[in-house]
Amino acid sequence: MQTDLSMEKAGLGRSETHDMIAASKVEGTYVYNLQGEHLGHIYDTMIEKRSGQIAYAVMSFGGFLGIGEQYHPLPWSMLEYDPAMGGYRVDLDRDVLEGAPSYARGAEPDWADPAYGRSVDDYYRRKPAIY
Repeated sequence: MQTDLSMEKAGLGRSETHDMIAASKVEGTYVYNLQGEHLGHIYDTMIEKRSGQIAYAVMSFGGFLGIGEQYHPLPWSMLEYDPAMGGYRVDLDRDVLEGAPSYARGAEPDWADPAYGRSVDDYYRRKPAIY
């Protein structure tokens, strides 16, 4: 087990280890495609209450200074953390992302409706996260 001092030397604090990270530190982390192109950043995460597993990362995409910004839920299983990039990588092209389920600021979807989660999973051809 690492000590606090060895984690500090590695640039990690109490809210992050080599294998774990606090949800508060995930917010704002950049998302890149496999070509290294910056797509956006993690705006929020949706956590399944019973299992405690993250079902979706909500990625902020597009816009400028918050104007015209769209939020794209991505199945968490699509994301892979890349330490060299300091962010998450996802196998998506901008074209696919632009046609994906999304919503604008102030227009959050009804996460209580299982059909919404299924529509996200179906779009990305993923096994449903929790439904």
